[in-house]
Amino acid sequence: MDNYKAVLDFFAKAEQPARTGDVAEATGIDKKEVEKVMNTLKKEEKIVSPKRCFWEINKA
Repeated sequence: MDNYKAVLDFFAKAEQPARTGDVAEATGIDKKEVEKVMNTLKKEEKIVSPKRCFWEINKA
């Protein structure tokens, strides 16, 4: 599974907003790589931030 899919799957299954470090720890992907994938997901509007430094899947 590629990193993009792994991070997106994490957010799809997450029950609450998560930080970059939480995603990295849960997926086993390096934090810097998670940040790159999350930036892509933000630009695609697939994840949104309900509060500072926390992210969740865009339910809209």
